[in-house]
Amino acid sequence: MSQLYEMRKQSEMSDVLFDYNIFLIGFMGSGKSTVSLALHDKYAMEVVEMDQIIAKKNNMSISAIFETYGEAYFRNEETNLLADIQSKKNMIVSCGGGVPMRDVNVELMKKSGKIVFLKAKPETILERVKDSHDRPLLENHKNVEYIADLMEQRRPKYEAAADIVVETDGKSAYDICEEIIKKAKESDGK
Repeated sequence: MSQLYEMRKQSEMSDVLFDYNIFLIGFMGSGKSTVSLALHDKYAMEVVEMDQIIAKKNNMSISAIFETYGEAYFRNEETNLLADIQSKKNMIVSCGGGVPMRDVNVELMKKSGKIVFLKAKPETILERVKDSHDRPLLENHKNVEYIADLMEQRRPKYEAAADIVVETDGKSAYDICEEIIKKAKESDGK
């Protein structure tokens, strides 16, 4: 029975393995971390959580990095991490909300994968981040108006970078995963 399970698992995985990475972009609270974990659970894809890796490398929280070194330093750390990912394949990369604001980051992502823009309404974002204190750009601005304004500033860059767009409002993480996989395969011509 164990051998049958392993064969079935390998067969299932071979149907969804990509020879490229999937980069999840979107505003804070759009579902990138949740969806990346669901993709990992369902398809056994390796997850790179950019903020976690940068925080661990610097031995401090993202908020502390912003306070200590400034936003420019943090943005450089993001670019360096994307450069390091270039040689890897079949990974889900959960990007920080500001990653697509730099053209060099978009170029790096496009070289090794497809970019999936996860969209959510400002009201949904507020509901998801209202109790979080690890989002420096929102810390003293947790209201729909501020979130909507910042989202609108970033929207053109997100849309320009995206190979695939997925609305996340009212969908489960697993439904979003299925939609991502389906759209990625369609874009591959499979």
